Amino acid sequence: MALRHLLIDFNGTLACNGALIDGVAERLSALSRILEIEVLTGDTYGTVARTLAGLPVRHAVVLTGADKTARVRTLLAEGGGVAALGNGRNDVDMLRAATLGIAVLGPECTHALTLAAAQLVAPDIHAALDLFLQPQRLIAALRP
Repeated sequence: MALRHLLIDFNGTLACNGALIDGVAERLSALSRILEIEVLTGDTYGTVARTLAGLPVRHAVVLTGADKTARVRTLLAEGGGVAALGNGRNDVDMLRAATLGIAVLGPECTHALTLAAAQLVAPDIHAALDLFLQPQRLIAALRP
């Protein structure tokens, strides 16, 4: 599976109560050397621009899950696989449309439909991001 893009939900996935979860910034910096990273969010707390400033990621405020799914489809059409990480109801179709969809458990909970839509479920954002930094974990989890 050749992945080029990583789309990530913000609130509940990378952040809790609008603040980046400890250890995430370092992982995003490392991942940016191997994947193009975009954060897609409804920006519930209005903190995404300030929180991600200085990190090697792009972000977009989107209104619906359909907006997230449309971004996946655009990137797939441009070429290269897309991995998507999320926890909310509005992430369900994004995870389904992605080459690899990963539901992330965390302190803001994870919607049951998101779990069902995912190919993998990570116990937290650190484990999810580490799958790409240590790809043998990803290979083992996806092995038929």
